[in-house]
Amino acid sequence: MLGIVWGGVFLAARLALNEVGVLTAVAHRTFWAAIVLWIAVLAMRLPVPRDPKVWAAFAVMGLLNNVVPFTLLNWSQLYIESGLASIFNATTAVFGVVVAAIFFADESLTARKAFGVSVGFLGVAVAIGLESFRSFDVTSVAQLAALGATLSYAFAGAWARKRLSGLAPQVNAAGMVTCAALFILPAAWMMDGPFQLTLAPVTWGALIYLSVVATAGAYLLYYRVLDMAGSGNLMLVTLLIPPLAIVLGTLVLDEALPPNAFLGFGLLALGLLILDGRIFRLRIARNTPG
Repeated sequence: MLGIVWGGVFLAARLALNEVGVLTAVAHRTFWAAIVLWIAVLAMRLPVPRDPKVWAAFAVMGLLNNVVPFTLLNWSQLYIESGLASIFNATTAVFGVVVAAIFFADESLTARKAFGVSVGFLGVAVAIGLESFRSFDVTSVAQLAALGATLSYAFAGAWARKRLSGLAPQVNAAGMVTCAALFILPAAWMMDGPFQLTLAPVTWGALIYLSVVATAGAYLLYYRVLDMAGSGNLMLVTLLIPPLAIVLGTLVLDEALPPNAFLGFGLLALGLLILDGRIFRLRIARNTPG
């Protein structure tokens, strides 16, 4: 379900961008999501932090996990297909392993992880394509922007582990999205102009999906899956997102990805499975006598 919800993000974002600006779409996404998340926090009777240091940590988290990646992914989709953006988004787990190895002693880059990261980055290079390396244009910049969003997500994961590990995850989500909204609302007003409420129904539908379903609802579902299945299984959600995003982009937006995008995603998926490690554990278990 989480994979389906996030798989629809890329179509919803592209539909919204037909009528609103990049920053305005992010402002809507974070503002309405913050309201829904605080309603959930109050309904669960969770304590609201008052320590300024905690709110400073929320502010950094809001930048790293919302403002920067949402903005970069939105802008990238003006120049590359939504399905391709979803493929690049799957590199979050690969960057996450590298960033964690840099900042945490218990997350060292083992031989298996290094191999998985290498295969994943090879998949990214294949998905980008040789043409992008030969001629650097706005499409190349958009691809790099999508990758920059995933790198920001990776740093957000490290920051959350270091600074926000002692709070209820629902409070963390509400706090960071609130700070993100406070950052992006004035920026969107200055860059895109005053907000318009007379938007087309499809635009409002896309914005509601992005904010209520794919941000507030998805965060609540994310932490539920984390409790039920663990971080290893949760990482594999990134494999479920691109297929749905590609199908939706094809059916609704009439997108057609080049063959190298599919080959790149295959390599990236293989890299993620190597990082997950259970394939090797299953093989060892089957080869163990008795």
